[in-house]
Amino acid sequence: MKPKDNFPVLGIQEFQPDLQQDNGLQFHQIQGEQHIEKPHKHDFYMLLLFEKGSGTHTIDFKEYEVSELQLHLLFPGQVHSWALGEKTIAFQLMISRPVFDMFSSSMEVTFVLYQKHPVLHLSSETFRKLQYEFQAIQAELKTVPVHWDIVNLRNRLITQLVHREAGNKYDYLKVYRTVPALLKYHNLVDVYFKEQKTVAFYADQLHISPNYLNILCKRHLQVPAMFLIQNRATLEAKRLLHASEMPIKEIAFELGFNDLAHFSNFFKNKTGASPRSFRSQL
Repeated sequence: MKPKDNFPVLGIQEFQPDLQQDNGLQFHQIQGEQHIEKPHKHDFYMLLLFEKGSGTHTIDFKEYEVSELQLHLLFPGQVHSWALGEKTIAFQLMISRPVFDMFSSSMEVTFVLYQKHPVLHLSSETFRKLQYEFQAIQAELKTVPVHWDIVNLRNRLITQLVHREAGNKYDYLKVYRTVPALLKYHNLVDVYFKEQKTVAFYADQLHISPNYLNILCKRHLQVPAMFLIQNRATLEAKRLLHASEMPIKEIAFELGFNDLAHFSNFFKNKTGASPRSFRSQL
C-alpha cells in the first residue's frame, strides 16, 4: 500500500471557496507585508508578478531576493514560503493543472524546466505587457458569464512572453530545443523517478541505448544521465523531510528505496547530512 502524502497541500478552491468548483483560475493582488512561515505546496501553478517588492521567497530550499519587475513561477509539488516587505505590490495568477495544460501544451519547451530558474528578472517592456494581461484576465473573470476562450488566449500570450524572456536569458533552454531527447528524458524522470532508478529504463522509453543517453547528457548538460534521476529523488526527499511529518522510513518507501539504510546512505552521499540531521536543522 502506498503511503499517504503528508505534505500540507493547498488546493485552489481554498483561496476563494465561493467560486465555482471547476473555474480552475484565480487572480489576486498582493499589497504590503505578507508572511508564509510554514512551508507548504500547492496542487496548482502560480505566477506571481512583482511591480514592487522586497523580502524573500524560498522555493525548494533556495532563497530568492524579491525586487521590482520580477516574475516568480511556482509549480505543483514545489515547497515554498515567503516573507514579503511592506511596500510589496504584486499580481498573482493561480491556475489549476487542467486549465494550465489547455494553453501550455503547445509550448516549445516544457514549463517544468523553469523549476531551475523560478525567478525571472523582466525588462520593463515585458513587465508592462505581462501586467496588462494579468489585469485583463482579472477583468474577464468579473464578467458574467466568463468568456473562458478569451481568458485562455490571454494565458497563452503570457506563457509566450515568459518563454521569450527566459529564452533570451538562459542558454540551457536552447539545448532542449535542439536535442528533444533530453527534454523527453527530463519529463520521464519527473514522472517515474520513484519507481525507476536505472538509466536503462529511460533509454528504453526513448528508443536509444543507455550509453547514448549518457553521452547526450554529458555533452549537453555536463552531467551523467544518472545525475538527473538521483537529483530528482534527492529534491523530493528534501521536500518530504522539510514539509511533512512522515516518518523517515515511510519517506524511504515512498521514494522507492527498499530499506532505510539504503535511503540514508543515498541521502547523506548527496547532501552531506543524514535524513534525520537534515530534518532537525530546519
